[in-house]
Amino acid sequence: MALLRRRSRPGEGGDPLAPEHLDRVRAVLALGGVPAGDLPDGVQQVRLKLLEHRAGGREPLRDPGAWAAVAASNVAMDWHRSRRRQERLGERLAALTPRDEARHGGGEAHVLALAVADGLQELPPRQRQVLTLRFYADLPVAEIATALGVPEGTVKSRLHAAVRALRGRLHTKEVV
Repeated sequence: MALLRRRSRPGEGGDPLAPEHLDRVRAVLALGGVPAGDLPDGVQQVRLKLLEHRAGGREPLRDPGAWAAVAASNVAMDWHRSRRRQERLGERLAALTPRDEARHGGGEAHVLALAVADGLQELPPRQRQVLTLRFYADLPVAEIATALGVPEGTVKSRLHAAVRALRGRLHTKEVV
């Protein structure tokens, strides 16, 4: 047990975020608008930034608490940017309704586009990524695999899971 406690001290290869800085990091994230459910992920991102700083061979931090607070603030900003990107994606997908359908009672197509946009936002990031690259960017599986640095089979399985999940969500909402 003593060995486990010793390894968990900041600066000794364990948790880079000192326990006395944890509440401050959580507070900065919460005040930055990160929802309570996403706070643990935000704290992990701050830990990762501290580890990257340590591994980068830079000078030790003079005030790790202040540095962690600034990193938490940056993580909160990144969270908002990501959220806005997702909202814009939904708007662009909704705007893809063909103009002829919109003039001739294409309300159903618009509802479907909105439902697909909402369903995309509910998918895990990796599934949403491959689905968007395949069907909206019209990239072949091989190019997606190369761009993401994963095997083609992984892209295919993510696509299959994403399509199945999206279809299930659309059926649940009784859109299709």
